[in-house]
Amino acid sequence: MPFSSKTRLLYLYLREGQRRLARLLSRGMTTALRFAGSTPARLIVAPTDLRAIDPFAAEEILAGRFPLAGRVLDTEGESPFEIDLPSQEFAARLHSFGWLRHMRAIQDEAGAIRLRQIMDDWMGSHGRSIGEISWEADVVAQRVIAWLSHSPVVLRNAEHGFYRRFLRSLALQVRYLRNVAETVSDGEARLRVRLALAMASVSMPATASAIRKASRNLDLELERQLLPDGAHFSRNPRAGLELLLDLLPLRQTYVNLGHDVPSRLIPCIDRMYPALRFFRHQSGELALFNGATSVLAHELASVLRYDETSGEPFRSLPHAHYERLSMGDTVVIMETGRPLSVDLSRSAHAGCLSFEMSSGGRNRFVVNSGAPKFAGERFRQMARTTAAHSTVTVDDTSSCRFSQSRFLGPVMISGPSRVVIERKDEPGSIEQVKASHDGYLAPFGLIHERDIGILNGGRLIRGRDRLLLEDGSDPENDDDATAVARFHIHPAIGMRRHSESEIYLTAPDGEAWLFACRDGALAIEEDIFFADPSGVRASSQISVTFSAASQPEIQWTFTREG
Repeated sequence: MPFSSKTRLLYLYLREGQRRLARLLSRGMTTALRFAGSTPARLIVAPTDLRAIDPFAAEEILAGRFPLAGRVLDTEGESPFEIDLPSQEFAARLHSFGWLRHMRAIQDEAGAIRLRQIMDDWMGSHGRSIGEISWEADVVAQRVIAWLSHSPVVLRNAEHGFYRRFLRSLALQVRYLRNVAETVSDGEARLRVRLALAMASVSMPATASAIRKASRNLDLELERQLLPDGAHFSRNPRAGLELLLDLLPLRQTYVNLGHDVPSRLIPCIDRMYPALRFFRHQSGELALFNGATSVLAHELASVLRYDETSGEPFRSLPHAHYERLSMGDTVVIMETGRPLSVDLSRSAHAGCLSFEMSSGGRNRFVVNSGAPKFAGERFRQMARTTAAHSTVTVDDTSSCRFSQSRFLGPVMISGPSRVVIERKDEPGSIEQVKASHDGYLAPFGLIHERDIGILNGGRLIRGRDRLLLEDGSDPENDDDATAVARFHIHPAIGMRRHSESEIYLTAPDGEAWLFACRDGALAIEEDIFFADPSGVRASSQISVTFSAASQPEIQWTFTREG
């Protein structure tokens, strides 16, 4: 390992150690007594939850069966908080209490009593001892938001003793969040903590100065995490949706109570909407880049109905580094950047220069494999590789390398350091992006350059992939690296071979495209689609294999039929 790489790793270890030490010091004793304080007499308001409810899920939970994180846990009469759980993801979902929203479907008193028993189980088993996953800052923040939002259901007809226990636990969790907020890992989790604290400051009795402080801290975090183009700095298209689902109710709560709205809240919300539309395909789903997974249509619709910005999506997100090509009803979205920091690379994917394509108003044809919603760590890390994206790999190697250290976590420790982008648009004629990255320069001495254009009213997509040396020349003849250009096809799309160099793609509604590439070896191969709502799913991909030395450039097209 080069000295510079060793120095970088040493820096990462030292910084992570420092952060963990600060977090331990902020917690102090791992007991609830550390954060004891007064209990509020009441709640002032319950913010709205925009997420959809499932009455069937409510029935299952009341019957002792918890359908969370792609699993169903039958507690067989035991408390779910006292038994072994199926996975870490399941535990996070259980302890974050997002499932409380389904309890809005409860109509009978017996169901309300059973719900309060479940809440009492948590307060008795986890509310007095701080530790493990139930007290991770992001889990606590989600739990505070859920308890506040669904307090009318939880407290309906509750006896005084339960009411006091609930408020005491809620107040303790809020004090805990205030104490650890500065030590939370950078990213969505830190912003969610600030959001939860702001929500608590207006939903629970608080002094004017406490409300202003929570508002000011939220403003600072929003301004830091939201890029000028409206994307979240994680570069995950789904992050904006998840944040809006909480920011919109918070904004309305401030307005309804007559409080001053945090100065950056409304401008940031307005800035996020164009970025959300940028990532939206013709079919209504969000593009699958950098940790994004499937999005339920009603969740996206519930957020977009509050969009007051309207207008067409941007052609570029210059700060998040994405490009969008659109002509007719054909859309291509291309990833042209890299993580903005090491902390933000924990869920980033090695998909530089990958693209997705949709058309016809409802069909996604070319996709990335996406992130699994509930699968284990092995699948999660497989989904981050370059091979899981619609771009080029060299010798089955990813353009980025991820840490295998349990201490550091799965941060990106090497990858593209320079991405060059050129855009050429001729209105009504062609939209074209040419970009290159140096992620293969260190291991192979190669630059990957990709050129994609839409023309003929959106009926033709023309692409070119080229491997070149740093000085722009073709690779040497003795370079025997093998490259593969992959085009991951959505599972709903059918494929059949038309000729040695052509493949037909057909959507369920009959829309068809012809993929053609006369360079390299063209094949249809088995694939995995990680981001299906039902879980990991088998699919297919088109691959074009070529040699960096003897054929460093391939050209390909997608042509709409009919």
